[in-house]
Amino acid sequence: MIKLYGQVKTLADDFEVLCEMADGGDDSSLTEALELFPKITEALGESEKKALLSGDLDINNAIVTVNSGAGGTESCDWAGMLLRMITRWCEKKGFKTQVTDFQYGDSAGIKSATLMVTGNFAFGLLKSEIGVHRLVRISPFDSNARRHTSFASIYVSAEVDDTIEIEVLDKDLRIDVYRSGGAGGQSVNTADSAVRLTHFPTGIVVACQNERSQIQNRAMAMKILKSRLYEYELEKRRKEQQAIENTKKDIAWGSQIRSYVLHPYKLVKDHRTGYHSSQAETVLEGDLDDFMKAFLQWKSLGGEVQDTGADDL
Repeated sequence: MIKLYGQVKTLADDFEVLCEMADGGDDSSLTEALELFPKITEALGESEKKALLSGDLDINNAIVTVNSGAGGTESCDWAGMLLRMITRWCEKKGFKTQVTDFQYGDSAGIKSATLMVTGNFAFGLLKSEIGVHRLVRISPFDSNARRHTSFASIYVSAEVDDTIEIEVLDKDLRIDVYRSGGAGGQSVNTADSAVRLTHFPTGIVVACQNERSQIQNRAMAMKILKSRLYEYELEKRRKEQQAIENTKKDIAWGSQIRSYVLHPYKLVKDHRTGYHSSQAETVLEGDLDDFMKAFLQWKSLGGEVQDTGADDL
């Protein structure tokens, strides 16, 4: 992100100098400034996108699963088109893809497929595609050339390393020592050997007083703390995964996140963000960046689903 900021600042400084020279009557500087402006706009857009990709798992690789909905051949063919759309987008980004599971449809397309996508921020970008996708077109499988509506779903999860490294920083800890409790009499402990550790970021508190020395109690308390932090991190990941799982809906009418209309007009509309494009064929060829950017902006503002699109598409 710092490198990207430096690039944007350099472009902006160069543009400012060129503008000043152009104001002085240097026509060549004006030409250079006009050529530089689109690069600044592109760099700013990239900076904004990276700023929006701030989730813990956004930078990870992605696992994409495409499933056909009810509707037989029509839905299987649509699922195949969506898989191709995602694959083409990955190719344009320079991301590596590997099909890990594939089930052909009975007559055309696919019933389901799973794609491993390797690349920086693959999950952060592709999570915009999670949900039900609706296609409206003249069916190539209908001899009467009637208009059909098909549904298929895309589900995206982040590739997560099972290894969880627990690092406890001194600045995140408060260490309290106190006198251990005991049976009294000759067994009473007169030294401050018990240890209590408070972990500020999580609020977890652990204590140990059973060992003979403060050093031993501290070592045991640290072991317990790391165990508690490990469980804390596992629970955090489970909740993140559940939040993604909760976005799954029935692959049917009224639950779509995006509609692709190829007849009687051409329009692709995202029903969460309201963003739309009349370049339906281009979108199906993997031109998804604007839809992804709109989703990230909408998500950063705490967006709620606006409509299902049943009335206007």
